[in-house]
Amino acid sequence: MSQAFLNQLKKIVSDKNILTDSSECLTYGYDNSRRHAQPIAVVFPHTEKHVQQIINACNKHNISLIARGRGTGTTGATVPLNNAVIISFERMNEIINMDADNRCIDVQPGVTNLEVQQCAEKHGLFWAPDPTSAAFCSVGGNLAYNSAGPRAVKYGTCRENTLGLHAVTGNGEIIKCGTHTTKGVVGYDLTRLIIGSEGNLALITQATLKLLPLPTAKHTLKATYNSVDAAARAVANIMSQAVTPCALEFMDKNALDMVRDYSTTPLPTNAAAMLMIEVDGHSETILQDSKIIIAASKVDGHMETQLAKTKEEAAALWQTRKALSPSLRKIAPKKINEDVVVPVSNIPALINELDKLSQKYNIKIVNFGHAGNGNIHVNLLVNPDDKTEMQTAEKCLNDVFDLVLNLQGSLSGEHGVGLEKRNYIAKELGATEINLMHQIKQVFDKNNILNPGKTLPPLK
Repeated sequence: MSQAFLNQLKKIVSDKNILTDSSECLTYGYDNSRRHAQPIAVVFPHTEKHVQQIINACNKHNISLIARGRGTGTTGATVPLNNAVIISFERMNEIINMDADNRCIDVQPGVTNLEVQQCAEKHGLFWAPDPTSAAFCSVGGNLAYNSAGPRAVKYGTCRENTLGLHAVTGNGEIIKCGTHTTKGVVGYDLTRLIIGSEGNLALITQATLKLLPLPTAKHTLKATYNSVDAAARAVANIMSQAVTPCALEFMDKNALDMVRDYSTTPLPTNAAAMLMIEVDGHSETILQDSKIIIAASKVDGHMETQLAKTKEEAAALWQTRKALSPSLRKIAPKKINEDVVVPVSNIPALINELDKLSQKYNIKIVNFGHAGNGNIHVNLLVNPDDKTEMQTAEKCLNDVFDLVLNLQGSLSGEHGVGLEKRNYIAKELGATEINLMHQIKQVFDKNNILNPGKTLPPLK
């Protein structure tokens, strides 16, 4: 890093908003993928103008720039490759405007998901995306990945719950896209293009989020099954009737066994799979809606469905679900974690074939996730330090992805691509589509400074 470049950054944000010490910078060189790299500097903007000036400086000196929220992503998208600068948005954390009358909120990207929910709740509203890391993850990160969570089954992802954006392209141009209204069809939909682009096209500096009224009642259910296939069939059955649950989570036996020690609620030892179902709505209709869901859950192989009787019981059930990822990391800290998605009607076939792959390759596979929209987290418990085991895992993973695509699915439902899935993208996208995406990247970021080498496979 040249002194001229460093001086330019300091002039933009001041000494107190930039890190250059290698040990301090290293703490910003990771995400939840367990990948790690050394950034040459970390810079903390406070305004959109700062972001524009930082991008212009990186263009001038040909320095890569990697956007970072809170580092909760799982694909290595925020890991700085090739002597890159990290631009951390944690200090752009202002709630700019809460507009309860129009059910929207304007925020900077460093505001956490939880802070949005707390602000909205005071007005009887909520923002639909609810990733497991909601207490810590940032809105900017949520938008960059199009993250969702359990509620997406009913309320949609970030794309369906964001009205507009301010952003700065890789060319240093400030753009404003979208509206403050729930309708608007003027021009191309750049909002939906930028959401999910992993900081590869433009850096989000402000977002207008669509809020929804908080339901007045909520029921949490636990359904158990004597086979994984039965639970998968129950998911398809539940999603084929008129009452849509606001969450429909799936856990196979391996997942139940692993999380049992971390759960404060009793988990059945004889069940092969469990569904956690949440129903929300109006207090006058919630009981009838729950009865409809319970009836739909009773397929062949159903053992029982229980309704949480208190808020404490419901909270304990959700804590069990949220403990899954941490408990898996304790048991297999370097596991392979995928978040594939298939049409709901194909979940039974997916789960059955994953079990066959587990037996074929002698690899323990733990499956859980947002089954209501077909988004299953497939975890291969392997040791990356064992070269032979990793070669086997690579073959297994290829078969997993082929299976998903054969079932009309996608390789990622919410975690994104980053580095982890980049080399597999050509399985899902054709050469024409990949070439077109590279052309779009060139229009937004002609010098390829924003998160280069991520998200898209190289052109052949």
